Amino acid sequence: MVTQVKAPVKAIDYMNYFLTPTVKGNWENAKKSEITCRIEQSLAGGGLPSQTPEEMIALMDQSGVDKVFLCSCIMFSYWQKKVIMEDSTEDIAKVLKKYPRRFVGMTSYNPYRIKESLETIEKAVKQYGFKGVYVHIFGFDMPLTDARMYPLYAKCQELGIVVSMQVGYVLEAMPSEHARPILLDRIALDFPELKIVGSHTGYPWEEELIAICYKYDRVFFGADAHRPKYWSESVKRNISSRLQDKCIFGTNGIPWNIMLQDVEGLGLKDEVKKKLLHDNAVRLFKLES
Repeated sequence: MVTQVKAPVKAIDYMNYFLTPTVKGNWENAKKSEITCRIEQSLAGGGLPSQTPEEMIALMDQSGVDKVFLCSCIMFSYWQKKVIMEDSTEDIAKVLKKYPRRFVGMTSYNPYRIKESLETIEKAVKQYGFKGVYVHIFGFDMPLTDARMYPLYAKCQELGIVVSMQVGYVLEAMPSEHARPILLDRIALDFPELKIVGSHTGYPWEEELIAICYKYDRVFFGADAHRPKYWSESVKRNISSRLQDKCIFGTNGIPWNIMLQDVEGLGLKDEVKKKLLHDNAVRLFKLES
């Protein structure tokens, strides 16, 4: 009798970035005037690297990663009242054109520039094939339910794309309260066809995110930004049980080999691990598997 050996699961990282040297340099210069909180200070020297697509692909192949989502992130400073990380949609579009099978695009949104942002989203989706929008709300000092966010949700619902939002606390010097996961409840009610991802596990309010994901078919749990070995017991339990079809894997820039090694250490059943690392993202974002 021949024993069949299962092929390893090729992971999809739904939450990562592409920083050109210019974007990274501008961000680092802008942050020199920022207050730096304790956790961010502990990561000094371990920030997001500026890598070429070819360097990223080499690391992806070494780690067993099939696709990576490159998220444009408009970050606004709570203290300086200005953009400190600019939109990188056009840079990401160039990467997608060259490596369409390995990378997926997520554009961004500035609630202070609604018209321009909606035009960028329309172009990114219809011309470049982007799959959604990523939102970093904290520095704008407004909640995810603010009226200035609603044009974004309406546009994403109209285009049939996903909106991914960092929920939970933020390590930068910005107020975290505006992204409590429970706010997704009202958004899901007001936009009944909108597909939503609450990213970064919702920490320290994971239970709120778990509850909203369980309540709505269209709200997904983003298992990223925190190493799996540090996930709460509730997160681990729900990934293996009632939310096993609602969780998607990401890194937020943490090295793939570290994150995937942690996932292996969770002791997940093969079918659950495959859903987390691959299948749920394929279904949610309508990817070619």
